[in-house]
Amino acid sequence: MKLKILFYSLLSILLFSNCAQKKGEDSIKANYLDFSKRDDQFTGGIKMIPITTPKGTFKVWTKTVGNNPKIKVLLLHGGPGLTHELYECFDGYFPNESIEYIYYDQLGSYYSDQPDDDSLWTNERFVEEVEQVRIALGADSSNFYVLGQSWGGILAMEYALKYQKNLKGLIISNMMASIPEYNTYAQEVLAPQMDSTILKELQEMEKNDDFDNPKYIELLFKYYYTEHILRKPLEEWPESINRCFEHINPNVYVFMQGHSEFGITGNASLKNWDVKDRLKTITVPTLAIGSKYDTMDPAHMKWIANEVQNGRFLFCPNGSHLSQYDDQKTYFTGLIKFLKDVDSGTFKKG
Repeated sequence: MKLKILFYSLLSILLFSNCAQKKGEDSIKANYLDFSKRDDQFTGGIKMIPITTPKGTFKVWTKTVGNNPKIKVLLLHGGPGLTHELYECFDGYFPNESIEYIYYDQLGSYYSDQPDDDSLWTNERFVEEVEQVRIALGADSSNFYVLGQSWGGILAMEYALKYQKNLKGLIISNMMASIPEYNTYAQEVLAPQMDSTILKELQEMEKNDDFDNPKYIELLFKYYYTEHILRKPLEEWPESINRCFEHINPNVYVFMQGHSEFGITGNASLKNWDVKDRLKTITVPTLAIGSKYDTMDPAHMKWIANEVQNGRFLFCPNGSHLSQYDDQKTYFTGLIKFLKDVDSGTFKKG
């Protein structure tokens, strides 16, 4: 008799829990596009957030899409010096899942203030900027995720290494944890895959610092970018990506990344960046995304997922550096599953 009572009690608790969860999900979905209780209704979700720096106060541009008190994903764009526009395809997937996400142009990028001061372009200062953005958005460890791609992945790792106490989850998309290893992959694996005549012509222009030569950009886009950045003919590239490249801040990009696309060379500030030995200290649920044709070694991305304490690897077999476009179904299926698993408490590493 007692066992029967215990059984029905447990069953009642389980049913109540499932009903409560379903009710919560329904409430989030019903209020996802309700801006009436938000302070950014007037601007449609856009906020110009003041950022304190050693060189004064500047403003950065953000735009929040949707309402979800449990999942808020801050999108850290690449470059450095590119824009949030490379993420605009997220509009086709996240709203349907009631995932709140925040577009964000880092300081120096097109929609934010663009001070002319190279001393501002350091990893440490960008990390503090992200933390100030988090505070301004009212996000915390109960709901805050950062998703960083390429340079944004560097920033995401650096942020997690200092502020993971404020994170619910971390997504490192298409970025290795070591620039020296990225350089080796670019120069010894990717470059030799190019037509030898084209490669020689590009290398000759790089040797002569002839980066402003229109021929350099033309060859780079036609023979390298369409293989490893976005695997579509240039005429089929999404308008959002073309707009993103048009809006790049070359001063920030060259200072941190350098001119060459075959690794980070010269005096670029990121040249020796490497956090491989520190990744094991990251405990928050982490998704590492790698792609077969990426500029980043997918095997290294899998290593990252195994190196952090609670990592999962997502492989995009048809993707390149912008796999959210050229392997879209794989990318968003895996990304959304990660967010939902962490949110529901069912996340398992692997």
